[in-house]
Amino acid sequence: MNGKGGGEEGVAATSSVSPPLDWKFSQVFGERTAGEEVQEVDIISAIEFDKSGDHLATGDRGGRVVLFERTDAKEHGSRRELEKLDYSISRHPEFRYKTEFQSHEPEFDYLKSLEIEEKINKIRWCQTSNGALFLLSTNDKTIKFWKVQEKKVKKVSEMNVDSSQASANGNIPSSCSASPRPCLPNGGCSERPYKYLSSDFKFPPGGFPTLRLPVVVASEDASLIARCRRVYAHAHDYHINSISKNSDGETFISADDLRINLWNLEISNQSFNIVDVKPANMEDLTEVITSAEFHPMQCNTLAYCSSKGSIRLVDLRQSALCDNHSKLFEEHETPGTRSFFTEIIASISDIKFSKNGRHILSRDYMTLKLWDINMDSGPVATFQVHEYLRPRLCDLYENDSIFDKFECCLSGDGLRVATGSYSNLFRVFGCASGSSEATTLEASKNPMRRQAQTPARPARSLSSLTRVVRRGSESPGADANGNSHDFTTKLLHLAWHPNENSIACAAANSLYMYYA
Repeated sequence: MNGKGGGEEGVAATSSVSPPLDWKFSQVFGERTAGEEVQEVDIISAIEFDKSGDHLATGDRGGRVVLFERTDAKEHGSRRELEKLDYSISRHPEFRYKTEFQSHEPEFDYLKSLEIEEKINKIRWCQTSNGALFLLSTNDKTIKFWKVQEKKVKKVSEMNVDSSQASANGNIPSSCSASPRPCLPNGGCSERPYKYLSSDFKFPPGGFPTLRLPVVVASEDASLIARCRRVYAHAHDYHINSISKNSDGETFISADDLRINLWNLEISNQSFNIVDVKPANMEDLTEVITSAEFHPMQCNTLAYCSSKGSIRLVDLRQSALCDNHSKLFEEHETPGTRSFFTEIIASISDIKFSKNGRHILSRDYMTLKLWDINMDSGPVATFQVHEYLRPRLCDLYENDSIFDKFECCLSGDGLRVATGSYSNLFRVFGCASGSSEATTLEASKNPMRRQAQTPARPARSLSSLTRVVRRGSESPGADANGNSHDFTTKLLHLAWHPNENSIACAAANSLYMYYA
């Protein structure tokens, strides 16, 4: 079944068609000025909302994790309270910087002579407990479990000194920290008390009328402390491309090119290998794992995708080692259309389950595909994202752009999907039955502007410079509407708010947020 408009093919959900959303700019963090050079370590490499949508986490190539907290809900109370007061919710979501911490450091594997980057590949939120935030972050080799909690600063007060000797905040000066008659271990007192006292210490006239013991009290000041609770390491021979938390709240998976491991959050020195696609002879290797995701509601089900464009659904109840999948989702290619680039562009870079777990959204280089987990004959909807680039696949292969890994996301109601593109553009598609919504937005303060101004380009490597010279002077590329595209700027990472029509996306080192 072929859809109409926006390059959409097929139909998906059974919901009624809603009008296209009117997207507006909300806020930006880390916006760069014109001509400002972007540092490699500041480029955002991961974005994730928590389950409530009140917190947002980003990771960058420098190994840092930055947390943002929603403020508009706090200022005006919860939605239910506002409804009781008949208060119209007109404010858009607003976030503020909360804290940041260094999650990973660069390492060097001396056994394999391998340098391990500090770049954050994925971030996943875990269950909140007692006001503390928990999250998982990973680089190529090591996963860390973090606890972020607000701690009140404690101080010592009510010291047994004269008020004139006390400091302004009620604390005893450091020079007056000894008692008048220092006690000995056997319970007696020293005959020479002044030996241990500061020369400027003076007893009040008549001595101390009463003895007050120091009291530790919590001050009004509070600070956020990030502590690494667990480190899950030495379990992957290849680079970790994804982690996913299970709905049971106790386990999670980590996936690299050839294996998927199952971990318990409380046990860091042991994991179980549940998927292994490594052949006996590496020369027989034909595909690798590119992403893995747990089902949002069924703790025994997970899905993983491969470089051949297939998605496999796995049931952990069937066997300890999930060699056999329970379902296979793949689209058969049209006869006579195979080329050198067929397998490269078919590789799936990201998959996401819908909130209810009924659908799986996958992103390959050219398209977004929506799959019904109960129908493995083919996708229920296909959205063309990069079809205009098909004549330029040779150029994209030469400059390695064809290997870019774009992420995808679904709205909480399952009616829309989104993914990124070049020139810091991203696209939103309606996937309800009969919908023709296809909106192109730019990561800027004016999101509805189609034509992107060419930003300051980062310094190129020697290999990319030689490629440009060899190709000669060529245009950056244009889509069907005639809009030019810059392949050096790409929007790879974005996330949809779990409960509202709000999107956060990363353009280099800047975090842009939009609402509808």
